[in-house]
Amino acid sequence: MSGTLAKIAEIEAEMARTQKNKATAHHLGLLKARLAKLRRELITPKGGGGGGPGEGFDVAKTGDARIGFVGFPSVGKSTLLSNLAGVYSEVAAYEFTTLTTVPGVIRYKGAKIQLLDLPGIIEGAKDGKGRGRQVIAVARTCNLILIVLDVLKPLGHKKIIENELEGFGIRLNSKPPNIGFKKKDKGGINLTATCPQSELDAETVKSILAEVYIPCIYVLNKIDQISIEELDIIYKVPHCVPISAHHRWNFDDLLEKIWDYLKLVRIYTKPKGQLPDYTSPVVLPYCKTTVEDFCMKIHKNLIKDFKYALVWGSSVKHNPQKVGKDHTLEDEDVIQIVKK
Repeated sequence: MSGTLAKIAEIEAEMARTQKNKATAHHLGLLKARLAKLRRELITPKGGGGGGPGEGFDVAKTGDARIGFVGFPSVGKSTLLSNLAGVYSEVAAYEFTTLTTVPGVIRYKGAKIQLLDLPGIIEGAKDGKGRGRQVIAVARTCNLILIVLDVLKPLGHKKIIENELEGFGIRLNSKPPNIGFKKKDKGGINLTATCPQSELDAETVKSILAEVYIPCIYVLNKIDQISIEELDIIYKVPHCVPISAHHRWNFDDLLEKIWDYLKLVRIYTKPKGQLPDYTSPVVLPYCKTTVEDFCMKIHKNLIKDFKYALVWGSSVKHNPQKVGKDHTLEDEDVIQIVKK
């Protein structure tokens, strides 16, 4: 491990020495990517065997989306979780409490959403201290991250947590760069350059590709301790929702924003000759909403017998409209699959 930590220290020192300006931005970006790669190596030790990287912190992914809750101990994260989900998690009044994760599941607008407490992402997690490393590995699988902050001291905490997550190649509320790639049948990465590259090598590209882009909402808790004027200011901050976990204030606003950021698409099924089933939609992530994606979500054999589909809703011009498997569905469309 010490070798990796030494390399990390070396790169951090170089970043500290480098002045930030337009000319060095590119160089700093590459250093950042290299840093994230090294930190990920800390999480996943080389070589097989052993308990694997996630011992004691493995969570089965259930439901249609997964939300990770991050926050310093004692900001009211556990209260928020148990009040949102009714999952009772032992709330203790000392620093560094929750150590394993108890997923809660809420149903909202027909979607099953898994709530995960990501415990103890505290300073030092990215140097392999604490339980932080395994927690970060789970954080990378979330569809949305909620950073819970104490409204009385939000900014310091916010910076630290963002740095932790950034350090592992988790980019919050930003769009991935427009990089094109062709997927071949075989795995692996092949880098071809059209002109000599002074900065980019295959390793760097690999570490950039390993970064994840996750939307994030800042939840400012304990608003019962501030004035109305202060509350008005907070409301203007982007990606922020003020709440009181204890009094359950403003939960509807929070859930609405969660729904906006998850960008889930609900599709209702309609068996032939019956009314659509509006109670349990098939929920798809916004980037995978073709009729084929819908079929795969139900059962992978469904696409083999697929003839065409009838669709009612905003994605079609006529109701119903006959569509093929490449048709893109929109939220709250109704679909009926016709088999061969």
